[in-house]
Amino acid sequence: MPALSAPTDIGSSPPSPVDGSPRRLSWGKLVQRLADFSTSANNSSIESGSNNGSRSDLSESGSDVCSDLSPCKEDLFYDPMEETILKEVVDLIAGSLREAKDSDCALRCSKLLIPEKLLEHIGQELLHLAASEPCGLRGALIDLCVEQGAVCESMAQLSVDPYLVPTFQLTLVLRLESGGLWPKIQGLFSTKSPSTPVVRQAVKLSTGFRVIKKKLYCSEELLIEEC
Repeated sequence: MPALSAPTDIGSSPPSPVDGSPRRLSWGKLVQRLADFSTSANNSSIESGSNNGSRSDLSESGSDVCSDLSPCKEDLFYDPMEETILKEVVDLIAGSLREAKDSDCALRCSKLLIPEKLLEHIGQELLHLAASEPCGLRGALIDLCVEQGAVCESMAQLSVDPYLVPTFQLTLVLRLESGGLWPKIQGLFSTKSPSTPVVRQAVKLSTGFRVIKKKLYCSEELLIEEC
């Protein structure tokens, strides 16, 4: 009868300490890696939060800088050539007023005195009112009027660019000097004869005026400014 031998099933034999130690070591490393990953993730979130905060600070400060550098609404259509056009327009206004003194109107006189301050204020107001217009000052249609008492008399109408359809209309209402010593002495320079009307030797315009703006491409209300 053959001798019986004990089965040699390696799989059923209990693991030796040598076989188990590497497995326990790998689990330990895995746990350690998970712990390290959790720690690094927390650190990353803190750093990203601080970075986001700094970015937010930068964006907020940057928005202030951008808002300072960005043009305002009134300067959206600003053209560097406006200054050159303005000088020509102011000269044209002054020339039209001097021509009107020879006609039978409120400015009828031998010499018209136009204060330099008046022309300067008119130029500033023209630039201000034209800044928000799509064609700038070139799109202006200017009516020159002189107010004398309750009567407002038209002197001239000027188109800044005759080849461009006007986008807005400005009515400049000028006034004769009515304060100070001038009204009292200007009568001394008037000439009078039985057959001809009184012709004043000199008429002086006041530095104050009124301007009325009307947009020609929309139905906005009139803008009236006292200067």
